[in-house]
Amino acid sequence: MTKVKKGSAIFIATIATGTILNPLNSSMMALALHSIQNDYQLSFATVSWLISGFYLVSAIGQPISGKIGDLIGRKKLFLTGLLIAALTSIGAPLAPAFALLLLMRLLQAAGSSSVYPSGVALVHDHVPHEKQATSLAILAISASVMTAFGPTVGGFLIVWGGWQSIFYVNLPFILFSFALGWFVIPRDVKKKEISFKTVIARLDLTGIALFSVGMISLLWFLLTLEEAVNYLILIVGIVCFAILILHEWRSGQPFIDVRLLKHNHKLSVVYLLFILLNIDNYCLFYGMPSYFQSGLHLSVRISGAMMLFMSMASVVVSLLCGRWIEHRGTSMPIKTSTMLTVLGSFLLLFVSDSAFWVISAVLIILGAGYGIGNVALQATMLDAAPKDAVGTSSGLFQTCRFIGSIGATAVLGLIFGKTVTQSHLFELSWVLIVVSGIALLISLFFFKNTRFYIQKN
Repeated sequence: MTKVKKGSAIFIATIATGTILNPLNSSMMALALHSIQNDYQLSFATVSWLISGFYLVSAIGQPISGKIGDLIGRKKLFLTGLLIAALTSIGAPLAPAFALLLLMRLLQAAGSSSVYPSGVALVHDHVPHEKQATSLAILAISASVMTAFGPTVGGFLIVWGGWQSIFYVNLPFILFSFALGWFVIPRDVKKKEISFKTVIARLDLTGIALFSVGMISLLWFLLTLEEAVNYLILIVGIVCFAILILHEWRSGQPFIDVRLLKHNHKLSVVYLLFILLNIDNYCLFYGMPSYFQSGLHLSVRISGAMMLFMSMASVVVSLLCGRWIEHRGTSMPIKTSTMLTVLGSFLLLFVSDSAFWVISAVLIILGAGYGIGNVALQATMLDAAPKDAVGTSSGLFQTCRFIGSIGATAVLGLIFGKTVTQSHLFELSWVLIVVSGIALLISLFFFKNTRFYIQKN
């Protein structure tokens, strides 16, 4: 296996520039929803499919693409993903109808989702072992920064060139990563050919199909509640998830390892908390920009700047709480995270028409709560995971992030209509209080010991 020695900085820059596409495009959409909703004359529930569809494809695409990369070669997959992302970045702004825009968005998620796992695998294959931790940290920090600052960047881009610009901005990153990747990334090593039947077995297409149909059915049910209560769609979703659990329990290579959850209750609690935490975070992440623009009639630029307070708080505390966790364990940080989220959600009830600095202070509290919880729960997950299942556990952790974000779009679709008013923010605040309150009770019950999860079980 070729190891990158000289010019490793260029190699990491090439990989990092490609892997930021998924988090960047997931977060820039937060400021674009209002403009797209107005341009296509849609309800928030309809336009929110741009978010939930992106996360659904990402949740499915990342584990699938990891296995496909093992089959066709990681360099090929990395470059192919960049090409797909490039095509969608050109096609999406030209979409004459919302259905075509949604299709481009789903393909964008598929392309960018294949870049991240192949990029991480390329680092593992070609960077010397003693430098891998630093290299992976660079990828993680780059992704986190892009997620955090995506709404602000998106806001300024929309002011400059409309919502279409958040797609065009991908092209320089893609061109840079593809051009360097073509020459810098070593060729894929030829492997023994694997039969098509083996590939299908490894991908667990049945599990993926059940998960997809179940999620789409439940989203469809929730996002159309204002029009009619479609019990048939709800039943389809519930049945799909019931069959999914039975199938994954028996599967040799499951898409979602339910046996791991059954036998490791501590890990299950971490996943549940992470889902709840992400429902709260993404409700704010996508809901507040729409409220700023529609409810407070702020410009896109100011709305993006307002979201910067939440993003900055999340990034800063994420960088600082590592030392806290090393000395005090994960229990207190997790409880602090849920307490801050409850506090911020409660204060949100009273700041709908307050001064900007008051709203900013509440966003800082909520951003800090998410930042602490994100790091603490990830550390807890790694500590609770069996040594032979760290990769699977990490994959499930990422899937929980996607499930939480999809849940958030369902909540926003239920609450927000064609316009977003103060009463809508009031309703959203109560939802956040309930969700964060459940998370707080779970953290207080399961994390009683201040040094819980510091040692391996």
